[in-house]
Order: sequence, then structure tokens, then C-alpha cells
Amino acid sequence: MKYVLQIKYLDIRESYFNGKVRFEKDEFTINIQDERRGKVLRLPFPLNTQKRVLVRCSGPGVSVEDYVEYRGESEWVEIDSTPITFYIADHQDQFDTLEIIEL
Repeated sequence: MKYVLQIKYLDIRESYFNGKVRFEKDEFTINIQDERRGKVLRLPFPLNTQKRVLVRCSGPGVSVEDYVEYRGESEWVEIDSTPITFYIADHQDQFDTLEIIEL
């Protein structure tokens, strides 16, 4: 199963990104940070898996992805991945799509 979210914006903070994403008719806050708790994904809606998933952020000419562990539900979209965080920092304001792919 693949979930596609539209990235409305991502603002850089001291060591993380905060923004808004749209999934179907709903809008959620998103937080992307390095791996303080390991490579983790939490979502405001359930997935059909309790395993690793592929998270991909992309936009015109840019793409970064990482395998993270799905850890259940949260009020926000939470992504803890150092490679994704650093790549977004180097290519800020170029991302419009977030994909979550169940493996």
C-alpha cells in the first residue's frame, strides 16, 4: 500500500523541520528530525503494517528516501530520519510530495 501526502510547507527550526501536509481531505502538522529515537515514523492514521516502511520526500529534481520503523499513531506526522532531515536542509523549499510505502 502506498500513501501520498502533499507537502504544503516545511519551515526549518534549530535542528528539525515543522510544517503542514495534506492527506485526502485532512491537513496535519508534520515534524521531521534526526534519529534521537531511532528511525521512526508515526502517523495520524493507521497503517496496515507494524514493520518497516519506505518514506520518500520528493519534488521537481529532488528526492530522498529512508527505511524507518512504523511505530503507530500520533496527532502529527512524525519522521525521525537523519538522512531525510539533512537532505531537506540542503534542498529546502523544493519538496511537494511525501510518500509512505508499506513493504
